[in-house]
Amino acid sequence: MLKQNLKLKLSQKLSPQQIQLMKLIQLSTLDLEQKIQNEIGENPALEKGIENQNAENNEINYENLENKDSKEIEIDEYINNEEMPYYKFHSNNYSGEDEKSINISGEMSIHQNLLQQMGNLILDEKESKISEFLVGSIDDSGYIRRTNEEIIDDIAFTQNIIVTDNELNKVLKLIQTLDPPGIGARSLKECLIIQLKKKKNLKSETLLAKKILDKEFDLFSKKNFSKLQEKFKISQTELKEAIEVISKLNPKPGISSSSISTANQIIPDFILTIEEGNIQISLNNRNFPNLKISNSYKEMLKGYVNNKNKTKSDNDAILFIKQKLDSAQWFINAIEQRYQTLSLTINAIVDYQNEYFLTGDERKLKPMILKDIAEKINMDISTISRVANSKYIETPYGIKLLKTFFSEGFKNQDGENISSIEIKNILESIIKKENKSNPITDEEISKLLKEKGYNVARRTVAKYREQLEIPMSRMRKEL
Repeated sequence: MLKQNLKLKLSQKLSPQQIQLMKLIQLSTLDLEQKIQNEIGENPALEKGIENQNAENNEINYENLENKDSKEIEIDEYINNEEMPYYKFHSNNYSGEDEKSINISGEMSIHQNLLQQMGNLILDEKESKISEFLVGSIDDSGYIRRTNEEIIDDIAFTQNIIVTDNELNKVLKLIQTLDPPGIGARSLKECLIIQLKKKKNLKSETLLAKKILDKEFDLFSKKNFSKLQEKFKISQTELKEAIEVISKLNPKPGISSSSISTANQIIPDFILTIEEGNIQISLNNRNFPNLKISNSYKEMLKGYVNNKNKTKSDNDAILFIKQKLDSAQWFINAIEQRYQTLSLTINAIVDYQNEYFLTGDERKLKPMILKDIAEKINMDISTISRVANSKYIETPYGIKLLKTFFSEGFKNQDGENISSIEIKNILESIIKKENKSNPITDEEISKLLKEKGYNVARRTVAKYREQLEIPMSRMRKEL
């Protein structure tokens, strides 16, 4: 039997504007530059302003407009807006001298380079299309990580070409002969073996290295050296020479091929300087134009609204212009709000970690979590997270990602609060000094830390080690 129930539910949903604002906050300086240029290109109501322009010229005054009661196009709310804000991007303490430039490499991408090399191979029309598709499937590391079945289905769907397994493998083998060596491999094992096959050196250690990868890759990847010696009946010296050959191979041929890669450079979002013991912070607003609402669009709207004999096309034009002006107004306001959010957040972080920023001594870093900053400036934790995870600050001690200043807190044996960053530094130092033929375990690191006055459990040691991207003791073993 059907029943009707009345239920009261309180929920909170973000508006599309709030979602877009969150996305703007998350953008890096470089991405924001591109976003602003795109917005100017897409919205004719948004224009670059002239520096030091009188802000009064950017106000929209509709007091003299007629036909304000046009119910058909519902323009009341828009016309009654007092002004369209003009926002100047540059902060007061920003100087053009502080502009940070980017060096972008003009060299070709890995895919362009491979397609150029493919031109030297003898391929029929079908094979050429397969090769282009396979080259396009190579990821940034230089691997093709999709199965034959997936690739064959995609070629059939996008190119309307039926390809067999043998035809695909034949073209793939040709791609794997190209430079850089190892490109187009399906796995790390295949990538390393391809590189060894291209070596003209047929010394015993090279042949042994190939045999190890081909026959016992699992034992090699787990660094089970004693079993490898037993399996191939070789001495430790012979094994060491073979492993040295393998260690010189390139596990990511797509990334480290400097001749074809694009140079990426971190652009700091904030610039911190110290003058006479005082910290100065500015936003790195490099290449940001001043923004304003288009005067011609404001005049155009005024002309349409004052027209007493409006046609349907006139009303449509008013709605279109209003939409563009609203969008421009929102974008300028959103950029201003982004600026204010970033300014509040970075000032709160620097104030909280004042001792560190004055000295550069990581031992001065206090335990600090997202909640500490969120409560300090009365903002949501998710907003602070977006700023911290994607923004860099230039300091006298180097360019740092903001999230590296956030850490858990510990008490040492003296009852003092210390940051987990300090513990990570000690952990890293212990591992650097270990005997590589018998690496220290997480349990042993935990005991050493306790001896130094830091009560850190083994599981916490493992977590910090993983965060530092340090492999487990078995994987650190060397001959």
